[in-house]
Amino acid sequence: MTPAPTVPSEPQRALVLAAHPVPDSFNAALHTQVVQSLLGRGWDVDDCDLYAEGFDPVMSEADRRGYHDVPDNVEPVKDYVDRLRAADALVMVFPVWNFGYPAMLKGFLDRVFLPGVSFRLDDGKVVPNLTRIRRLAAVTTYGGTRLRAMLCGDPPRKCITRAVWHVCRPRTTKYLALYDMNRATDAQRRRFLTHVGEQLRTF
Repeated sequence: MTPAPTVPSEPQRALVLAAHPVPDSFNAALHTQVVQSLLGRGWDVDDCDLYAEGFDPVMSEADRRGYHDVPDNVEPVKDYVDRLRAADALVMVFPVWNFGYPAMLKGFLDRVFLPGVSFRLDDGKVVPNLTRIRRLAAVTTYGGTRLRAMLCGDPPRKCITRAVWHVCRPRTTKYLALYDMNRATDAQRRRFLTHVGEQLRTF
């Protein structure tokens, strides 16, 4: 028997970061499934489609020079920092390209996961600073097989489950991946969509 979804006792906010440029792609369908599943569970969803919002992923010279100047370093991306700080859950929806994040998502992490935001430096040691985020998930697709990704070290999986996990220290972490997208059938894609919905309804 499938467990009944648990509904938060009070409204909590989930920040959904989506990073795919094509609005009728399978990744866009995953994005829609994620948002609908979270809303169905009772979450207040902040749906951040980085391409649709025109986020600038490029770190400028000024950004880099001011990177460690807490708290002024947040000014160029303050709206995004505020949205991140308000989140109780973070869900990232993206394709894996060349065994890494899309440049749009990587740029978001570079520009928004700043000192004083995602971490603090204590005598050079990284101290987690996004501990309001108690649930972390990634929903992603790979063109190649799981074996091929593993032979390359599967950097996106490790970045989510180690690096992003470290600055949040969430109670729950999910990494939901469809490998071998280049040969996936319609039935396999439908099953993965269903799987994502089921996982996030009990998130």
